[in-house]
Amino acid sequence: MTIFLTEATDITRIRLSSQINSNQRSQFGQFLTPAPIACFIAQQFNHLSGHIKVLDPGAGIGTLTAAFVERLLSNTNNIESCFITAYEVEDQFLCPLRKCLENCCFALGKNGIKADYYLYNKSFLEANLEINLPLFTESHRQFTHIIANPPYKKINNQSVEKKLLTKLGIETVNLYSAFIWLAILQLSENGEIAAITPRSFCNGAYFRSFRQALLQEIKFNKIHVFESRKQIFYDDHVLQENIIFHGIKTKKYIEFIEINSQIGNKLYEEVGIRYIPYNQVFDTNNSDSFIHIVTNSLEDFLKIQMEKLPCTLEDLGLEISTGPVVDFRLKSELRSSLNQQNVPLIYPESIKLGKVSFPPVKPRKSIAIVNNNETSKWLTQSGWYVLIKRFSSKEEKRRVVAAVCTPINAPVFGIENHLNYYHAKGKGMNANLARGLAAFLNSSLFDRYFRQFSGHTQVNATDLRRIRYPCKDALIKLGCKVGDLILNQDKLDTLIHENLPIMNEAVNAIQASKRIEEALAILKEIAAPKEQQNERSALCLLALADIKPQTPWNQATAPRRRITEMMNWFQQYYGKQYAPNTRETVRRQTMHQFIQMGLVVENPDQPDRPINSPKWCYQLHQQALLLLQAYSSQQWEEARRNYTLSVANLLQNKSRNLPHILVTLPDGRSIQLSSGGQNNLIKDILESFCPRFTPGGIILYVGDAGDKFIINELQKLQELGIELNRRGKMPDLVVHYTRQDWLVLIEAVTSHGPVNLKRRNELKQLFQSSNKGLVFVTAFPSRKEMTRYLAEISWETEVWIADQPDHMIHFNGERFLGPYEDIETCS
Repeated sequence: MTIFLTEATDITRIRLSSQINSNQRSQFGQFLTPAPIACFIAQQFNHLSGHIKVLDPGAGIGTLTAAFVERLLSNTNNIESCFITAYEVEDQFLCPLRKCLENCCFALGKNGIKADYYLYNKSFLEANLEINLPLFTESHRQFTHIIANPPYKKINNQSVEKKLLTKLGIETVNLYSAFIWLAILQLSENGEIAAITPRSFCNGAYFRSFRQALLQEIKFNKIHVFESRKQIFYDDHVLQENIIFHGIKTKKYIEFIEINSQIGNKLYEEVGIRYIPYNQVFDTNNSDSFIHIVTNSLEDFLKIQMEKLPCTLEDLGLEISTGPVVDFRLKSELRSSLNQQNVPLIYPESIKLGKVSFPPVKPRKSIAIVNNNETSKWLTQSGWYVLIKRFSSKEEKRRVVAAVCTPINAPVFGIENHLNYYHAKGKGMNANLARGLAAFLNSSLFDRYFRQFSGHTQVNATDLRRIRYPCKDALIKLGCKVGDLILNQDKLDTLIHENLPIMNEAVNAIQASKRIEEALAILKEIAAPKEQQNERSALCLLALADIKPQTPWNQATAPRRRITEMMNWFQQYYGKQYAPNTRETVRRQTMHQFIQMGLVVENPDQPDRPINSPKWCYQLHQQALLLLQAYSSQQWEEARRNYTLSVANLLQNKSRNLPHILVTLPDGRSIQLSSGGQNNLIKDILESFCPRFTPGGIILYVGDAGDKFIINELQKLQELGIELNRRGKMPDLVVHYTRQDWLVLIEAVTSHGPVNLKRRNELKQLFQSSNKGLVFVTAFPSRKEMTRYLAEISWETEVWIADQPDHMIHFNGERFLGPYEDIETCS
C-alpha cells in the first residue's frame, strides 16, 4: 500500500505558515517547501540503490525528506537500507518533523528496507564546526544523497553565522550558499544533490568563491528555471527568483546539461526542455565562473552575438564604479536644499526616461551634500556620465535602467551608493559616447542578455565590467542619432538594430519576446480568464494567427492547426520547446477556454469529427481574426468593441442551445454535462480520479449543474441493498469500487463545499441501509482552493486535487482510502 507522506506534512505546513509571523521568517530565513515542489525535487535523483544515507540540512517539518522517501518507496527492489540525517534549529518545527521522520522509517521498514534517522536540534553550520574533522578529507564524505531547501538570509559581518563560517574557512554572503557549500563537502563519490535555491549565486563578485567551490565539487546535471517569481512558495507570497538544480559528485566529463524552464502557471505541467553543451552554461576558463542559463534557442543566438561585440570597457577608455556617497555614513552632511556651501546629490529617484532629472519634482531624499574637507573625497567632477540603478523593482520590466547625466552647474557633485556610474578614469566622458552607451544599456537586447546570468534584481558593477560592448565609434555614432530625444522602447530598439551590427537571430529573440507580450496584452484586453493570461496561451494565440516574431499583426491569418502542430510551431519560431506530455495541458487549459470565449472553433472542416481522431484541429473565429489584424492600429478599439459584441451574441446563442461538456467515463462510454457550475470539476473526477483510485468501479450516480442528475442507477443501488431517502441530498458522485466492495461518495467542493463533519453524518444517514464500506472524498480544483476549507474538512475523509491528480490526502486515521466504521471508537 502506497503511503503519501508529503501530503500529511503539507497540511502541517499550511497550518504553521499561517501562524509564523514575518519577524520569525526574517529571523530564520526559512520558507517551508510545498509538497508538489518537494516531490519534484525528489524526482531529480538518478541512482537509488544499496545503502542510502540522505542529508536534509534545513529540514523544516520534513517535507523534502518525506518526498525523498516516497521516491524510494516507488521502487524498493534494489534498496537495502536508508539512514536519514536531519537538522532543524526551530523548536516549533521539531514535533511535526520528528513525527514525519518516524512515519518515513515506519513506511520504509514495512517495505523491507532497514531504516533509521537522527535529528539534530541545532544549526547545520554550528554542528559542522563541532564535528572537528577536516571538511576536505575523504573520510568526512558520508552522504550518498542531499536534498535541500536551505534558509535564505543575508549574513551580517558581525553575526554568529559569519564567525562560524570564518572558522570553517568559508566566505559567502548568504545562508543558502553556506548550507549548500557545507553540504556538498560531505557528499560521497558519485553522490547526488537536489536543491532549491535563489538564482542569485549565478553571477556577481559576492558569490564567486561559492560558484568556484560548487563547480569544483559537483557536476551539474539538470537546472529547472521558473519564469514566474510567484510559482514556488505561492502561499508565502515570496517573489525571490529561484531554481532547482541537480548535481553529481563525479570527475567524469559531462557533455550536456538539461535546462528545464517552467512555461505556464501550473506547476510542472508545462516544461520547456533543452540540452545544452556543458561549457556554454559553465565557463570554467573564466575566473568569475558565471553561470549562463539560457532557456530557449533564440536567446542562444543573442548570447553568441553579444559575446562577439568587439570591446571591453578598457578598450573604450571607460570604467564603472559604485556611487561613493553612502548616505547613512555622511548623514550630518546631507541637505534638503541647495546653497553656496553644498552641491547636488543624485539618488536613483532622479533617473527618469533615460536621463537624470535634477532636482526631482517631489524629492523623497536629500538633494544636496555639503562640499568640505570631510566629503570632498566622495564627490565626483562635473561632466558627462552614465548612471545605472543598482536595484530595480522586482516586477520592473527592465533589469538594467540607465540614464545620461549631463554636466551639473557645480564643480563637483555626489553620486549616491545605490547607483553605478560609468566614467573616464574618474572624469566625465564624450557627450555622444554617454548618449550612445546609455541607449545600448537601455535596449531590450542588452536587458535580455543580462538576465541570462543575472538571477536577481541587483545590477552589480562587476557584471557590467566583464560584458563586451560595441566599439567607441559605433557608440558615438549612435549617440549622435539619439541626441536629446526621449524615445519609447520600440523606437530605441529600432535605432539600436539599425545602427549596431546585431545579427538577425539576436533581433528575433527580442522581437519574439515582444510578440508574446503583445499577445498577453490582447488576452487581457478581451477579458480572458486569469488562468489563460500566460505564455502558453499567448503562444497558442500566435500560432493560430500565424504571427511569427517578424510578422506584423495586420498580416494575421487563420490556419487550421492541431495541438502537436502548434507545439512544433512554438519551438520553430519562438524557441519554446514543450515536453510532449503537455499536449493535454494545452488542450484542456488553453484551447478549451478559447472555445468557450468564442475565440476559436473546433474542426471547422468537419464538425462531427470523432473526439479521438488524430485530425482534431482548431481555427481562429473569423471575428477574432479581424480583431487581431487591427491590433496596434487606430481601428483597435472599434475592433475590440465589435468582437466583444459578437462574442456576447455567440455565447448567448450557445446558451440557448444548452452547451455541454463532453465527458468520457472510465468504462469508455460518453456523457454530456451542462456547462457551468461544478461540472468542469466533475469531468476531472470522472476522467482522472476514477481511473486512478477506483479502477474498474461502477458509476452509480452523477449529479449535474443543469439537471438533477445525469446518471442515476437506481436499480443497481437497490441491488446493492441501498434504499435512498428521496429527501436526502445526494453527493455529486457515487462509485461502487467493486474490487474492495466500497461505496465512494465524492463531493465537488464547488457545489456545496467540502465533506465536513455535518455533511459526513448526513451521508452516513443517507446510505445507512448499505452494508458496503463508505469512503468520503472531497474534490478540489487546486491546492490553493483546498487551503480555504482546511478548517472544515472532516477527519477520516479523503481529499483529491484535480491539478495534482496522482495524489490523495488523508485526514487522520490509520488507513488510506477506506471505510472507517470499524475504527470509529479510536478516532
